[in-house]
Formats: sequence, C-alpha cells, structure tokens
Amino acid sequence: MLEIKSFDTECPITDQLNTDATPVVLVNPFTVERDQIEQVVKAWEADATWLKKQPGFISTQLHRGVEPSTMFFNYAVWESVAHFRAAFTHPDFQSTLAAYPDGTSAAPHLFERVAVSNLCTA
Repeated sequence: MLEIKSFDTECPITDQLNTDATPVVLVNPFTVERDQIEQVVKAWEADATWLKKQPGFISTQLHRGVEPSTMFFNYAVWESVAHFRAAFTHPDFQSTLAAYPDGTSAAPHLFERVAVSNLCTA
C-alpha cells in the first residue's frame, strides 16, 4: 500500500485540505522500488483515470527520474482545494492506494501560482 509522507513537515497535505485556495497544483514526488516500477505506473494510471473524471480536475502529468533514478513525480492542476479535497478523500480513491506495492511512498503537496513581473502570471 502507498505510504503518504509529508513534503513539508510544517504543513502536511492534511492541513492544506482545510484551505480554500483556487486554482491549485498538486505536486507529488514518490519513490519506488526498482522491481516494482511497472506495478507503480499501472497503479498511478488507475488513480489518474479515476481522478480525471472528478469535478474540478484540469490536467495531470507523470514524470520519471532519469536512469538510474527510481523516483517519480507527478503534478495535477485542480480548479480548487475543495475539488481536490473531495476527490482525494473519496473512499473510492482511498481504496486505490492499496494497489501500490509496499515500499512505495508519496509526498503530495498543494501549491498556488506566484506572480513574478515579466516571468509568471498568477
């Protein structure tokens, strides 16, 4: 089963779920045992397929660390924390976490865009 860790120990995902930010980007690095990479990708695909059908979902992208890394990273864009919270805490989604092999851990965290003059829009 997937182990959820804190990306930011001062502000775990469970605290972020109580906010009202909009829109948000989920950043989710996770570690995988080398012999379980294929199983993890299939589990992530099932999660993403379910999440894609939820209200407020905008997009997602999975990345893999360049060899020989066994780290993965995905990000997903959501209309709001409320939409993400409804999907993330849904029993159907939580039950999909059992498909990840033991030893796999993730550290989901929500971010807002930051405006920086001449570079980034908020």
